Amino acid sequence: MLDELVELIRTAVVRLPTDVRAALEHALEAEAEELPKLQLRMMLENAACAEEHRIPLCQDTGVPVFFLRGEWEPGMEHLLAEAVRRATEEVPLRPCIVHPLSRSNTGDNTGVHVPVVHRLGHEEPRSITFMPKGAGSENCSAAALLSPSAGAEEIAEFVAEVVRRAGAKPCPPVVLGVGVGGTLEHAALLSKLALLQPLGSANSEPELAELEERILSRVNALGTGAMGFGGRSTCLGVHLLAAHCHTASLPVAVSVQCWAHRRATLVERAGRLEVVQP
Repeated sequence: MLDELVELIRTAVVRLPTDVRAALEHALEAEAEELPKLQLRMMLENAACAEEHRIPLCQDTGVPVFFLRGEWEPGMEHLLAEAVRRATEEVPLRPCIVHPLSRSNTGDNTGVHVPVVHRLGHEEPRSITFMPKGAGSENCSAAALLSPSAGAEEIAEFVAEVVRRAGAKPCPPVVLGVGVGGTLEHAALLSKLALLQPLGSANSEPELAELEERILSRVNALGTGAMGFGGRSTCLGVHLLAAHCHTASLPVAVSVQCWAHRRATLVERAGRLEVVQP
């Protein structure tokens, strides 16, 4: 299984998912200004070059984050760490993981609680999703405890302000995962899980779908545009997950992703493991 996990990591960092490529192409068609159009063309060319030469889309290959669904062995964390070490050498991945205080680099993209592993329940078929999280976009992510009297408008305003403050730092057009409710750490996890949704897919809850559209419209009205050069496409998509929360609390978390929204999934089908992407 180690070989399949290394291929999962390689696919995620080398091949831009189809849904992201389609969103970039749509943004290019909709863009009116030449400078942001040039940036979008370069992103698509970059993606094509990375896939052709089997090299990472971005030099920042990120913090390795895995999402496990279904019953996996207790020792999977060790196997995932070994896959990350091998991928660091073979893909290769840039060694990004350091001690938080000494800043000493481990050299193999593993460390205490790294890779980050989320076990999400007992769904079938079993799957493992890999979503590397680059620092440029992660540094622009944010969370807050809004007033419990706040509503959809205040949530949209908070998310838009997060993106406005970020400017060009997260390499827009961005993808936004938003978590609402639960507790602070739960909202943050929900925002990451929201990023796993296929771009353009509809939220099953009408109220949340309406809020996603409101946030998308508000963020694109900022005019930051591709790589900060203005235009219509500051954001490619917004996905939101919500949980019930305490009557006196309203946690909201925003996970920002750059244009290279990288992810891939290893799915078990008929006893075989297959790497798939949205």
